[in-house]
Amino acid sequence: MTEKNEINHKKELSLEQREELLKVLQARFENNMNRHKDMEWGKVQAKLEANTEKLWSLHEMERTGGEPDVVDYDKKKDEYTFYDCATESPKGRRSVCYDREALESRKKHKPENNAIDMAAAMGIQLLTEDQYRALQKLGDFDMKTSSWILTPADIRNLGGALFCDFRFGHVFVYHNGASSYYGVRGFRGSLRI
Repeated sequence: MTEKNEINHKKELSLEQREELLKVLQARFENNMNRHKDMEWGKVQAKLEANTEKLWSLHEMERTGGEPDVVDYDKKKDEYTFYDCATESPKGRRSVCYDREALESRKKHKPENNAIDMAAAMGIQLLTEDQYRALQKLGDFDMKTSSWILTPADIRNLGGALFCDFRFGHVFVYHNGASSYYGVRGFRGSLRI
């Protein structure tokens, strides 16, 4: 097993990886203050340094092209929320069907993975429709790609799954068979710390 796999298996980052990730996150935070008005990086960093497993999840979001950034702070729970803020659906998470059941139902041309399992392995959640709409208020995302979103059980039980994109100045919510996958469809995640 390689060192990288051991680190990912343990869900721990080396000191060098932590420092590099914190630099990247701080720069993104400072360059996108419209996403987190009235928040201070020092407080976010203190939370991150106290939650190394969550820091590992952010590293996975970053490693797969998500460009995570702070989008909300819940004062009652003292929790920061990060979303994937890459302009397009994260490159390292595309060409996946919705969940394991959908993956296993495919007879031919199976994708390598599925959105639900990938998110769980990363320690994050797929965005809900409301979260996706909230993200779009912070900028224009998925103008060329689309992203699976958390699908209500009644839709999923009938074989479908939902995805969103941003076209013509509007957020669109669509449906597809959960087993479908496309090179331009990935998923965006959220993480609370």
